Amino acid sequence: MSEIKNKLGEVLKRYSESFSIKIYTDDYNDTDVLMNAFGVTQELKSENKQYWGRELGKCWENLIRDLFEATCEDFAPPKRFGADEPADFFVGNDAVDTKYRVGSGDSGTLKKFEQYGKLLQKEGFNPIFLFLRTDNLRAALSKMDAGGWTKLMGDDAFAYILEKTKFDLKAWLIALEESGTYKIDRNET
Repeated sequence: MSEIKNKLGEVLKRYSESFSIKIYTDDYNDTDVLMNAFGVTQELKSENKQYWGRELGKCWENLIRDLFEATCEDFAPPKRFGADEPADFFVGNDAVDTKYRVGSGDSGTLKKFEQYGKLLQKEGFNPIFLFLRTDNLRAALSKMDAGGWTKLMGDDAFAYILEKTKFDLKAWLIALEESGTYKIDRNET
């Protein structure tokens, strides 16, 4: 288990160092365990939503992919179907795509959710979205439904992760928040 924690810690360390470059203030409430592990407040995040959404999303994707790769014998990297890579990775028959949250109502993005789900099912896979957050755009979620995706959000995503990897990622992130290991440095240098 310590090898897994070290590998996941490397991902968080890279992001913590990157986040420390940004200087902000503290205080606000609507956060999640990943934000809390870094000490990112909603107020801080709202100063540049696009940056934080993109970076927290990539961090979430990297954590999940690295965890599954380290713990699941049936892990496989993304597969190309023509020009498309419709999932972040595969575990057995599950085609897993990770999202921190989905907030885009862009018609091209919404079409891809539906198309990719149907493509994955046609290829014999179970398309699964793992969302950290639960405040997702309804229009996007309905296109995922139309594509046959199983959508696991918040605690449901963490339960799936625990079941497949035997690693309690949520508890680990909460412990990191308490230890302050990856809190970003918000002091001016």
